[in-house]
Amino acid sequence: MIKKTMIALMLINSAATLAADPASFPTKPIRMVVPFGAGSNSDVLARTVAVRMAEHFGQQVVVDNRPGAGGNIGTDLVAKAPPDGYTIVLGAASVIAINQSLYSQMPYDSNTAFAPITNMVKTTNVLIVTPALPIKTVNDLIAYGKANPGKLTYASAGAGGTIHLSAELFKSMTGITMEHIAYKSSPLAHIDMISGQVHAMFDAMPTALPQIKANRLRAIAVTTAKRSPQLPDLPTVAESVPGFEAAGWFGYVAPARTPKEVIATLNKEIVRILSLPDVKERLIAQGAEPVGDTPEQFAQYIKSEAAKWGKVIKTLNLKIE
Repeated sequence: MIKKTMIALMLINSAATLAADPASFPTKPIRMVVPFGAGSNSDVLARTVAVRMAEHFGQQVVVDNRPGAGGNIGTDLVAKAPPDGYTIVLGAASVIAINQSLYSQMPYDSNTAFAPITNMVKTTNVLIVTPALPIKTVNDLIAYGKANPGKLTYASAGAGGTIHLSAELFKSMTGITMEHIAYKSSPLAHIDMISGQVHAMFDAMPTALPQIKANRLRAIAVTTAKRSPQLPDLPTVAESVPGFEAAGWFGYVAPARTPKEVIATLNKEIVRILSLPDVKERLIAQGAEPVGDTPEQFAQYIKSEAAKWGKVIKTLNLKIE
């Protein structure tokens, strides 16, 4: 009886050691947290990678949507997860680089909580408006805002991030006022925009494009310095508001202290997926530019983005309690 118990314990210890061995990663399902709602930009992007990752690793990759608090709830879950690579997050610029400066209180310190894996994509934000208003250009929006002070509203997929900050930057540079209404995801915001309850939104192109092409929402400009190949006839905001520029990005991070070998394995696989012709074509068609850099390069990019948007937040005196 004692001998059988000892053998059982040895088998359990052996299995635990195998599961914890970075060289054998992965030996069980991977949880890919998306800190925004189903159908959101990051959700669409995450599922594109999750399917291919599961095929390659032979392990299930579960996309787990955990929206709320501008993405902080889901991201905090990953920050406090075991540092073994089995729980990762596809975070927007907001949760990885911006919210630390924007929120008065944060459940995690983005400067120390994560181990960068790779920047997945850079995205073009597009300024969309409800068809319920007679607004067809950026100048129309500015004129309407000045003629109707206090009446305009704008949506975001949660406070923080380039979608929210693009609108705040636009307000400060044009002198118009718009009330912010935060949603848990872009699709939820789109519903109210289509009905005319909310008037404008600086949305990520991958989620806005289907609504634009279906003529349910009207695109009037992109936020990048140059026009987008996906909507070449659409002007930039800067063509009407000189100096305006804002773009988004989405990248993968794991909990801090995740073994470097595990980070390297995840990085190699995600970069491989991003280089696949059909994946690249799909992402580009959606308005997302594949990146796939190294963990070190992504760490430096996060640092530069935190400094950039932190300065904007301080200049505009923005704060979320």
